[in-house]
Amino acid sequence: MASLKDLRNRISSVKATQKITKAMEMVAAAKLRRAQEAAEAGRPYAHRIDRVMAALGAKVGHDEGAPRLLVGTGRQDVHLLLVATAERGLCGGFNSNIVKRAVQDIDALLGEGKTVKILCVGRKGFDILKREHGDRMIKGSPVDLKHVKRIGFAEAEAIGRQVLDLFEKEEFDVCTLYFSEFKTVVEQKPTALPLIPAKIPDSEAAEKPSAGAESAYEYEPGEAEILDDLLPRNVMTQIFRALQENAASEQGARMTAMDNATRNAGDMIDRLTLEYNRSRQAQITSELIEIISGAEAL
Repeated sequence: MASLKDLRNRISSVKATQKITKAMEMVAAAKLRRAQEAAEAGRPYAHRIDRVMAALGAKVGHDEGAPRLLVGTGRQDVHLLLVATAERGLCGGFNSNIVKRAVQDIDALLGEGKTVKILCVGRKGFDILKREHGDRMIKGSPVDLKHVKRIGFAEAEAIGRQVLDLFEKEEFDVCTLYFSEFKTVVEQKPTALPLIPAKIPDSEAAEKPSAGAESAYEYEPGEAEILDDLLPRNVMTQIFRALQENAASEQGARMTAMDNATRNAGDMIDRLTLEYNRSRQAQITSELIEIISGAEAL
């Protein structure tokens, strides 16, 4: 049984930890608001560019000279998995859920005899995946998000340039982006988004002013030329969206995790305090019995 001094030290230690978790919860709550606003503000642009891509892709997707970013290389042998996680932990299952979603696809692709390459954005995902898939990792992320206070398009552009360079060098055939889509503070959805070749929505979701009015759009200089500029921008836009969604999801997950940790610390303090009081009462009772027994002996 622990001594009274040990119990006092444990109570003090848990109280100190509780103060830290409470402070981290408050910081995460403050950061969450900004990150959530940024993620929600970026969604309409990402969805809009998808609709424009659908309209253009429907017209040139079957042409012989269609851009490779739109139609792919014609093969599906080598898959690049772009896994975006956080640089820090203490955010519940945020990082592990994204990695788990990626690992499911890795196992499925390997089972089909495909070649898998992994590019990680965020140290936590890299640390988890390198244990079993270190030989498939592409070393060297183009950005270090650890020192980035607020995600900007420059970070997404740097990552997108690396992915596009690898595609130009024919290092892969298919690229899939993994991130966590922010739903609520307590719900974040691990998502796999096809990045290359571009995922073209159904023709019903294509950009149309009204039913049957498809001819109202005229493109200058032409659909193929526009796609040559739009497709690389779409890659960077989707990566930017993923980073923003991750930033909001990370803070939401951290806020929830730290709230649970604070509550658990409070419960532990109550249990330790009860044990301390019982031990102290037992010690006092034992001392009283010794005193009374000594007095009777005299």
